[in-house]
Amino acid sequence: MKKSIFLLVLLPFGLASFAQEAASNYDEKLAKSLNADERGMKKYVFCLLKTGSNTTATKEESQKLFEGHMTNIGRLAKEGKLVVAGPFMKNDRNYRGLYIFNVETIEDANLLVASDPAVKANLLEAELTLWYSSAALQETLKIHDKITKPKM
Repeated sequence: MKKSIFLLVLLPFGLASFAQEAASNYDEKLAKSLNADERGMKKYVFCLLKTGSNTTATKEESQKLFEGHMTNIGRLAKEGKLVVAGPFMKNDRNYRGLYIFNVETIEDANLLVASDPAVKANLLEAELTLWYSSAALQETLKIHDKITKPKM
């Protein structure tokens, strides 16, 4: 019982120390550059890519469309409009991949999705929703470039 009371008495001091340490790490310039709110968060648009309705595309057509899909991903990432993209592993839900767009509206994200050749050809279908997450997510691509081996 005494240990519990002792821990309860010390807990506020530990939390205050943690809060001070977190506050001392705050980088106002970085937060502003990432459009972070006071929680270090911001609005994005989450896009779930599913198998589309086009079942008649040939293997060659699909390959060309997916090459365009990958080129488009690279372009959107370089423009800072796409912060995360990637495929899902094989699943029974027809989920193919996801995008996290660095835009604040569904309308803006729809314009970006419309630039994807695989979506235009109905090989993929996009489902969009607003998403609130860490503003630091925008830094992911900078880190990814540092851990990706150069192509031979």
